[in-house]
Amino acid sequence: MNRVANKVVIITGASLGLGAASARMLAKEGAAVVLADIKDEEGEALRKDIEATGAKALYVHHDVASEESWQSLLECTVTRFGRVDVLVNNAGVAASAAPEEQTLEQWRWLMSINLDGVFLGTKHAILAMKSYPPKDGGSIINLSSIEGLVGDPQLGAYNASKGGVRLYTKSVALYCARAGLNIRANSIHPGYIWTPMVENYLRSQGGGDIATGRRQIAAMHPVGHIGEPDDIAYGVVYLASNESRFITGAELVIDGGYTAQ
Repeated sequence: MNRVANKVVIITGASLGLGAASARMLAKEGAAVVLADIKDEEGEALRKDIEATGAKALYVHHDVASEESWQSLLECTVTRFGRVDVLVNNAGVAASAAPEEQTLEQWRWLMSINLDGVFLGTKHAILAMKSYPPKDGGSIINLSSIEGLVGDPQLGAYNASKGGVRLYTKSVALYCARAGLNIRANSIHPGYIWTPMVENYLRSQGGGDIATGRRQIAAMHPVGHIGEPDDIAYGVVYLASNESRFITGAELVIDGGYTAQ
């Protein structure tokens, strides 16, 4: 308990899936959590659940692709809690298509969330942390993917976005370290985790039998099973905590051995 006591953490895409699991675990470990998402009903329900445990939580409607929305989110957070210690850039979308069939509109939509959103969040988190320095230094945690490390023939745009997150994170880590900002930046690379996004992806492939799809995905991981949201939340808590103070510019791969093959 209290691994992130008194830290103020913003989590994007917080209403469901990995974001919700991370928010719950961070709150359990003592953080005040700011839940940012466009899914207002689910986000408010999560806020109430977290506050019912005695933890501090705030829900803010937030579009990661909008710079104005980021400015508002950071202002709300600083007004409510006085500073930002940790940003978890978790919001993301996926779309599959062959390269010659991918539309520019689809490409740009995916990039606006997966890559532009990470850039904007990182930019405004650094500005906030410079103005209101975290006591123990800041931590920026960017959710990439195994698809930011290896290719998939049907996920070109997603590969490009998540690979961009990986290298952008390294650039930010070096900049912050050499500028003496006391802000760390790291990326997390989940394997397939059973979330609404993965379930919707299976449905988009035309497979009505979700159970069969889940078994097929599980077989792709050497450990023999698909991941659960808490598997990633544990990594988020670690990178948010002072336990990881000597880690920056790194990839935390949580993939059941997927990329070891």
